[in-house]
Amino acid sequence: MHYLMEFMYLSYFHIFIINRIITINRIVIGGLTDSASSPFQFIFYGILLVSVVFFLVMSQTKILVKTRRLLREKEQSLKIIELQKFELELKDKNNTDSLIYAQRIQEALLPSETYFRKHFEDSFILFKPKDIVSGDFYWIGEKGEKIFVVAADCTGHGVPGALMSMIGLEIVEKTINEDNIEIPSKILAVMNKGLEKTFSREKNIGTIIRDGMDIGLCVIDRKRKKVEYAGAFLPLYLIRDGSLVEISADKIIIGMNPEGLPYTDHELDLLDDDIFYIFSDGYVDQFGGSENRKFMYRRFRYLLMTIHNFPVNDQKAILEENIKTWMGVNEQVDDMMVIGFRPLIGKSK
Repeated sequence: MHYLMEFMYLSYFHIFIINRIITINRIVIGGLTDSASSPFQFIFYGILLVSVVFFLVMSQTKILVKTRRLLREKEQSLKIIELQKFELELKDKNNTDSLIYAQRIQEALLPSETYFRKHFEDSFILFKPKDIVSGDFYWIGEKGEKIFVVAADCTGHGVPGALMSMIGLEIVEKTINEDNIEIPSKILAVMNKGLEKTFSREKNIGTIIRDGMDIGLCVIDRKRKKVEYAGAFLPLYLIRDGSLVEISADKIIIGMNPEGLPYTDHELDLLDDDIFYIFSDGYVDQFGGSENRKFMYRRFRYLLMTIHNFPVNDQKAILEENIKTWMGVNEQVDDMMVIGFRPLIGKSK
């Protein structure tokens, strides 16, 4: 637009000059006609007029050439931008495709809800990754008379969190099935050492990776009607006879406990209608509501108390719809995981 205005201004200026020269030329020629003038004066003024017109034409030609060159440069810039946009879209698609493939791998390693219900008939799993793949993970396994339920929240989310979760899954399974460790606090201690060994190696850049995970681990003994629990930052909720009991976790992150501080075991008797909830902090930390605040544990406990007698599928649906409504237009801030189960309903197969 700047060049167009400049061109129009110069054009009007040139027209004005030409008109003035023609007017002056007419006056001069008219004067010369009235007096005894030399033919050379006619020639002089004619050459002057032609020279001025030639100069103006050349000036406008230069402006046109400059304008066309600028237009060509802009067209080339637009083509480069379009090419870069296409390349970015292609890279984004490739990255998304890779993440979706990684999601399939992660889902294959995590127990399905159907498999979970083979051990606990009355159970549900709400699992909502923030970025396709998740830093939250869960695991269930059976050994002798005991069933092990693990829920963990790794540092970060997305690809870094998912890689950490895969390492955590491997350590859990090896500790229980190969090392034959069955006491919850001892399992957490082994996991702590395993993660520290994996992530405390110095890299070439001279830094040390210091990542870990929050975890909750239940050991259900149906024959004895007992549950043992140990946790690192992830509590266990028990609802019994209309009351919610929180089984607290130690505030010692797995993988960031170089002193080897011990984790605490909790043992409880089981009643037939007991229902347990184990969860990561993604649900309670989600921003939303009319004041755009975190959901918080208080609301979460009230919600569980409200729905705990509903069928498990309904509980899951309500939890999912509730957090969706709470979020509104906000983005999901972290991976979400809520697992609910009645340990004495449904037999292990």
